[in-house]
Amino acid sequence: MGFLKNIFGKKVETIKTYRDFWNWFQKNERAFFNVVKTKGNVEKDFFDKVSPKLAELKDGFFMVTGMFDKDTVELVLTADGTIANFVFIEEIVAAAPAIKGWKFTALKTALDIKDIRIDMAGFSFNKDNIHFCYEEQPGLPDEIDITIVYDDFVEEHKTAITNGVFIFLDNFIGELNFAATIDNITVTGKANAPGELIKIEKLKDFLTWREKEFVEKYEGVRHDTEHDNYSMLEAKLESGHALVAMINTDLLEWDGKASHPWILNIEMKYDGENNNGMPDDDTYKLMGAIEDEMLLALKDYEGNLNIGRQTADGIREVYFACKDFRKPSKVLHNIQTQYTDKIEITYEIYKDKYWQSFERFRGE
Repeated sequence: MGFLKNIFGKKVETIKTYRDFWNWFQKNERAFFNVVKTKGNVEKDFFDKVSPKLAELKDGFFMVTGMFDKDTVELVLTADGTIANFVFIEEIVAAAPAIKGWKFTALKTALDIKDIRIDMAGFSFNKDNIHFCYEEQPGLPDEIDITIVYDDFVEEHKTAITNGVFIFLDNFIGELNFAATIDNITVTGKANAPGELIKIEKLKDFLTWREKEFVEKYEGVRHDTEHDNYSMLEAKLESGHALVAMINTDLLEWDGKASHPWILNIEMKYDGENNNGMPDDDTYKLMGAIEDEMLLALKDYEGNLNIGRQTADGIREVYFACKDFRKPSKVLHNIQTQYTDKIEITYEIYKDKYWQSFERFRGE
């Protein structure tokens, strides 16, 4: 009976806050330290134990680890490029206590290019075989479109080569800068280079210069939506179901779009099969209440502009254009958690400086 009591009476620690996680981590950190220090089975004895605890807080935490110096293990928490998770990575690392022998880092930081060599899928990526080209896009002066030229490019291995280039850039300019400063990337070989080849070492300076120009150009730019005009758009889909959209048409004609480059796209899913793809009355009211919460939390004067919404085929999409991705990420995560038992809500944040995602709503 005593044996059974020990099994069923054991207290399981639940992780609800950053403090809970770090309290748990401190109780186990010596074992984790030794696994990394002695080059043990890091996946099994470290990551597989930490990952479920992080997942109790939120999905989307990834880890990289190694010895920072002979006495210090560095644990890098990364979002693996998912912008909506960046803020949570930053917050949990900011909440980390000082633990002897540990260095905690939020998102993968930039490394010295001399130290970067990526070997994968039979290809090697380093400073000597990668260059870049830049050409300004007509009508899109603030867009930063980069062409990466890889010396050993082979078309049939384009996917593997592109992945290798992206990992190289992630390490060279850092995870946050990679996501925030480059709008579009094309990977190709020398034969298809669109312009003069520039050494990849100069990419950091180029991006710093362009970002400085961009910030100075749009500093203080804002849009007050209080008196904007909205249009109701209706269409019929191939399925025969209706599509209804309510769009801020004044906002779509605004010439300051690039000042709010982060697009927040929210989806609320419902059963519209028996109602021409539209929600029933109760669902309509619920989604309206959720939208009201979003609008209360994401103010236009704080840099969050509600572009509108579209409803069709069991999905309502709500669109915001934002100056920054951090607060929208937190607001939507909280709303998603709050309504998890009532309606399925998903969201993504991506960069689109000229709001090209919404060209379909503009008049000819």
